[in-house]
Amino acid sequence: MAGEAGEMSGLFVRDRVEVLLVEDNPADACLMRDALSNGQFPCNIHVAEDGVEALAFLTQHGKYREALRPDLVLLDLNLPKLNGHEVLSQIKSDVTLRGIPVVILTTSSRDEDLRQSYDLHANCFITKPRELEEFTELVRSLEEFWFQRATLPSR
Repeated sequence: MAGEAGEMSGLFVRDRVEVLLVEDNPADACLMRDALSNGQFPCNIHVAEDGVEALAFLTQHGKYREALRPDLVLLDLNLPKLNGHEVLSQIKSDVTLRGIPVVILTTSSRDEDLRQSYDLHANCFITKPRELEEFTELVRSLEEFWFQRATLPSR
């Protein structure tokens, strides 16, 4: 398949992973983009600043007609226009999108947000660490799991 490389540590991996980061906080988006760009796995990071933009990207509408289907979505919950739960609900109810893994990456540690995210079929829920070192370690863990250990669906 296009975009796939072959074996790495005995696992099948892609040449380049497409990541959609849905994050309205410019500082958090920059931090995540930098951490992923400096990681050991090549990836293209696309940033959507609100829920409406995220869905336009995912459904290839408007300026995103040529957007590649992401291999992974990193989704904040506290977004303008459509919140993360609304975006997640639409992703997981769309037969063409529901197979894309969605990781909730949020400042919220509320039980209600956690339960609702999993009820809407999030693949993972992570509360963003406050310290830079912890954040960097989190990104490395995400990379190792999603880009090396997990088998991502084909595009």
